[in-house]
Amino acid sequence: MLLLFICYILKKSVGKPVIVLPAASEMNASVTANINKDSQRYNAPQKAKQICKRQSHIKHLITFLSSSVLPPPQLSTSSPSNDSIIVSWAPVAHAVQYTVSIYKLGSNTDLKHNTSDTNLTISGLDAGSLYIITGAAWDQEGRKGEGSVHISQTTRKDALCVSFQSATLDQEVYGSIEYFVTSDQNLTCNATSSSCTLSPVGCGEVHIIQVIGSNDAGPSAVLSVPCPPESLDLDELTEGNCTLTWNAVPHADSYAAFIKRGDGGEEICNTTTNSCAYHCQCGYTYLVSVLAFNQAGASPPGENVNYTTLPCCPEGVSVSVVNTDTLEIMWTASRGAELYETRAADSSEVILCNDTAPVCALSDLSCDSTYSVVVTPCNEISGCNHACAAHTKDTAPCMLTNLMLDLKNASCVNVSWDANNRPATYAVSAVGDDGQHTCTTTGNSCSIADLPCGSTYEVSVTASSAAGESLPSYSDFVETEPCCPVNLTVAQVTQAMTNVSWSHAKGAYSFITSLTSPRGHARCHTQDSHCLMGCITCGTNYTVTMEAFSHSGRRANCTYEGFSSSICCPSGVRLYKLSSNSVRLYWRSAGSSHGYITEMVGSSNNYTCTASPGENSCDVANIQCGAIYHVVVAPLTAEGSKVHFCPQRTYSDCAVNIIFMMLNDTNAH
Repeated sequence: MLLLFICYILKKSVGKPVIVLPAASEMNASVTANINKDSQRYNAPQKAKQICKRQSHIKHLITFLSSSVLPPPQLSTSSPSNDSIIVSWAPVAHAVQYTVSIYKLGSNTDLKHNTSDTNLTISGLDAGSLYIITGAAWDQEGRKGEGSVHISQTTRKDALCVSFQSATLDQEVYGSIEYFVTSDQNLTCNATSSSCTLSPVGCGEVHIIQVIGSNDAGPSAVLSVPCPPESLDLDELTEGNCTLTWNAVPHADSYAAFIKRGDGGEEICNTTTNSCAYHCQCGYTYLVSVLAFNQAGASPPGENVNYTTLPCCPEGVSVSVVNTDTLEIMWTASRGAELYETRAADSSEVILCNDTAPVCALSDLSCDSTYSVVVTPCNEISGCNHACAAHTKDTAPCMLTNLMLDLKNASCVNVSWDANNRPATYAVSAVGDDGQHTCTTTGNSCSIADLPCGSTYEVSVTASSAAGESLPSYSDFVETEPCCPVNLTVAQVTQAMTNVSWSHAKGAYSFITSLTSPRGHARCHTQDSHCLMGCITCGTNYTVTMEAFSHSGRRANCTYEGFSSSICCPSGVRLYKLSSNSVRLYWRSAGSSHGYITEMVGSSNNYTCTASPGENSCDVANIQCGAIYHVVVAPLTAEGSKVHFCPQRTYSDCAVNIIFMMLNDTNAH
């Protein structure tokens, strides 16, 4: 089939593309169409004018509505010359400036013109070329309004003389061909050669020319603009790489894909195939359309396809340990995300959190575990982006159990526990009224030394690692041995009884005090700071010890300087009257290593005498007769002091005869 329809689009006139025929110097100038000869003939099925009328300019491709931007200007175009196009529009309310963009089909050149008027003449264009034009308004705050529909406009043909050449047949055609040339202004010519003349043609006239070849089988088909591409399909094969495909259109020579991004960015892809690859950014909605082109012009606008890419992966993701079972994940909000799914997984469980905010807390996690944390952005249109990177985070060590305390000695406690953590450092803390005592280890036991006596400590253990710190173990309490009283005093009250007293002892609740000797011992148990002990043997050396007990029964053994009981008081004290008012005192001695002192205390006179060690009598002279005397015989200590608790005896001179009688009796014996 021979396709010979030729149409040059110069301007838009009431929505119709027209052809400008060359002006001649005379009104009867002619137009010549050169037609290749062939041996076959075709009949014209319809008028050329009807075909050209079926062409239309490129219509609106992308409409992006926004209540916060100015509406698009309604553009109209015309080509007054072969190198210029006039663009005009009605004023847009609140607009202070306009931007007009013009793009030549098949070129990489995109020219922008700014103006505050409502019309613009664009010069320096190529003759006979198809240009795509769009515009936008700007408000006084510098915000760009919505883009207008795309308008197609062809500049006038360069020369005043137009010639037409027939196309080469794809295959050899049988028979002779007759060519029929028709103008929309009712000018016709026909020929079997490659040219014919239309006349008369006036200068400045616009003609639409149709050339039809015909042989015995009938006329050739008339070429019109191609149909718009159908079955548009957009796939994002890998993140950021999109491919737009469509069904091939019969009689289309090339295609232009218009790709408009949600933020106003626009890209045009020219191709001769039925696919177009382009870089698509995450988190955007794209509006795409495709026009088909051939020699007759551009196809009518076809379908528009909306495609939303996957939301972008969040950036600045940070995972921190809040406590032993909780991770807090924070990130920067990502473009295109309406919801975030945060997922933490270890070898045994998966924890999920869905939220619209760029922060999430995952709790009830296993302690001392490694979690893989992924933040997945999602939206309702494109779904979820599962290609986001994972972040690894360890949870803090587990809390220790089965805490055991063993007081090794008076000032050292050994702490042990059960632990199933990975390598960690353990810190033991003992807190008492004197402050905190600690020890650290990587094992499962630790000793705290130099603890003061009489203290109570609350003991706990904490595990720590690079991931954080565990909860403290359950506490246990330990008491050190009570302190021994610093000062202890033994005072003899009577010859057989002593009073033991002592200073305060920290941590001591009760005391057992003992006086021990080979001749016997004495003991008392009290909560007081003193006690009386009887059954003391005079003249005996005692060992003094004490046991101090805490509330929990811990015992401290205390040893003090020995105690010696006083010398025994003499027995058998007697008074014998001698001559010359003298009296002899006699007694039975308990030992010969110490001396004695005797005291006679009367109502008006007092008398004393001493006996050297080994002696058991003492004479007192010049006794006043007729008086009553209180007599005490007491041993002397090594320091020369008197033992004060020997008994006192009373004597009267009324018994002088008896005394003498006793003395006589004694002498008689």
